[in-house]
Amino acid sequence: MLKEIKYLIFTIITFLFLFFTGKYYFSDEFKKKSYRSLNNINNKIENYSSKLPVLESDTNNVVEYVKQNTKKKKKFNFWKLLDDDKD
Repeated sequence: MLKEIKYLIFTIITFLFLFFTGKYYFSDEFKKKSYRSLNNINNKIENYSSKLPVLESDTNNVVEYVKQNTKKKKKFNFWKLLDDDKD
């Protein structure tokens, strides 16, 4: 009897927690606060980005081309080794 009452109380507490959490997050008040917060973040990003200094590019002629090596690479016969192993 005590065990069933304990499970009933746990179930009721869980249900109430989920109900009030959902009620809060789907309320108009939360949506307004959320929108205002996102709007404030966008304004802060715009203000911060307008104050950033723009640096000139100093990467002209930094690429050095290397002469290609004309030696042939050794061919590996991995699949042939597997085929020979099956015989």
